[in-house]
Amino acid sequence: MSEKVIDKSSKIYIAGHRGLVGSAILRNLKDRGYNNFILRTHEELDLKDQLVVAKFFEEEKPEYVILAAAKVGGIIANNKYRADFIYENLMIQNNIIHQAYLNKVKKLVFLGSTCIYPKEAPQPMSEDLLLTSPLEYTNEPYAIAKIAGIKMCESYNIQYGTNFLAVMPTNLYGPNDNFDLEKSHVLPALIRKIYLGKCLEENNWDLIKLDLQYRPIENIDNNSSEVDILFILNKYGISRISDQDAKIEIWGSGSPMREFLWSEDMADATIHVMESVNFLELINVTIGKEIRNTHINIGTGIDISIKELALLVKKIIGFKGQLWFNTEKPDGTMKKLTDVSKLHSLGWKHKIEIEEGVELIYNWYKNTER
Repeated sequence: MSEKVIDKSSKIYIAGHRGLVGSAILRNLKDRGYNNFILRTHEELDLKDQLVVAKFFEEEKPEYVILAAAKVGGIIANNKYRADFIYENLMIQNNIIHQAYLNKVKKLVFLGSTCIYPKEAPQPMSEDLLLTSPLEYTNEPYAIAKIAGIKMCESYNIQYGTNFLAVMPTNLYGPNDNFDLEKSHVLPALIRKIYLGKCLEENNWDLIKLDLQYRPIENIDNNSSEVDILFILNKYGISRISDQDAKIEIWGSGSPMREFLWSEDMADATIHVMESVNFLELINVTIGKEIRNTHINIGTGIDISIKELALLVKKIIGFKGQLWFNTEKPDGTMKKLTDVSKLHSLGWKHKIEIEEGVELIYNWYKNTER
């Protein structure tokens, strides 16, 4: 795929620049020499507010837009806050995509998720499996919002001639990840739970309180009593068995297979697509006269079981206690592996494997004041 030169001083708006995805993309763009960014925090710009977003685009006139802002979470949050997930994500993407069209943005890249694919999708999941059978129930509202974003990009391209692309990353992890034990995804949750379990088995209250100072759990922080801290840790599956032994609860059987992508790799793939791919070229790889499934999977094409992942995290952290897989809790989809052949054909392949990535994110977690 030949590169389309983009001026390094082009105005680029990154929606969601402080999150896991957006912060990695911002770093990647800076490393590539881009230097003209439009950045707004949630406090500065409420992306759910149609009039506010319209005014922002009219005033700033970005040339390129990367839509990484979203309400995201793990299986617990997705199932508990179903209305929030569909409403907030639809509002954010509808406002940004429509204003990008009205303000003649040269190219927009919309980031979704591979949870868009059916629960029982054949493996690995290629782009043409979209909308072929029912979704996984626990994250259906979020997935439907992301599917709507894909179709919105396609529809605006078809009707208005815009150049809006959609990329669907697999499970991501990396710097600035969400380690909230109620709302985080599986890998950051495992890292925090097993890390705190290690602190418990070593009776290291200084590290436990340092962790809670930066990331309180509900209302429990570094000023809370040891009794209250033990209670809240136990609530989230981090239990002290004895002075030198701890147990970590993990939802499900451990059998589900998951694919994980280092966020810096995801960012590199996203900017590769922004620089090197146009919508009209993607139409050439679709089947038949109907224009469908022009989105691009971003992943490694390699998966690992939740049990294997937990054991890997346990080994890297040095936790000696027990892992308890609670089979009364849901597993979710048993296998979610992306077919990344389209991405490879467009000239990009991942660099960081899961073993190296877990070490990187664990070191970031324990060494970063958060």
